[in-house]
Amino acid sequence: MKQSVFTITENAPLTGAVYRLRLAGDTSAVTAPGQFVNVALPGLYLRRPISVSDASDGQLTLIYKVVGKGTEAMAAMAPGQTLDVLSGLGNGFDVSLAGDAPLLLGGGIGAAPLVLLARRLRAAGKTVAVVLGFNTRDEIFYENEFRAMGCDVTVATADGSCGVPGFVTDALPEDYSFYYACGPEPMLRAVYDRAAGDGQLSFEARMGCGFGACMGCTRQTAAGPKRVCKDGPVFRKGEILWDA
Repeated sequence: MKQSVFTITENAPLTGAVYRLRLAGDTSAVTAPGQFVNVALPGLYLRRPISVSDASDGQLTLIYKVVGKGTEAMAAMAPGQTLDVLSGLGNGFDVSLAGDAPLLLGGGIGAAPLVLLARRLRAAGKTVAVVLGFNTRDEIFYENEFRAMGCDVTVATADGSCGVPGFVTDALPEDYSFYYACGPEPMLRAVYDRAAGDGQLSFEARMGCGFGACMGCTRQTAAGPKRVCKDGPVFRKGEILWDA
């Protein structure tokens, strides 16, 4: 974990409710795709956890959805403003498990942390398939960005307005070596039940501190209680207990 001050270089809408926030600062603590940052916002007591979408030397990209006071405040911020950020939080996805043809599954804003994952996998020479699920055509983002990286992209929409009608589980390919999934918990449960083979799933949780001190985001796993912020947010398929 590293506390740093980042400067906003871009804060632009991708859809009606989803924004891309680009920041300049020290990204040395971001070591794995799937990690998150905790952002301090003026006037709000708790930091806001946001998944890292992309990162390179000195450049950090966050994609967030406006859902409450914190993200509303973020959406109003302009280039040149600064943010106090805790970076390098969480365990991230393990790219060593990917095999030759990994599958990435993203539901809604859960597509965001798959960007850096796809970039790392493609750099390693992997054949990457991506399935993105949204409620409707107007909510789709980053389909073309994944294609530009050389990924095979399929889009599913719950209302059938674009791509495969239904959910990500309705667009699962037949062959893949390992899967990585991020999205709302009902989607993750459906992926767990229907996707063949092994995988990793990234969970969301309400967090007080974001680095394991408050224990507020603890969930039961096959190995006992674990904190989503510290031991996760990414868990191996075999670790997960749904009914605990």
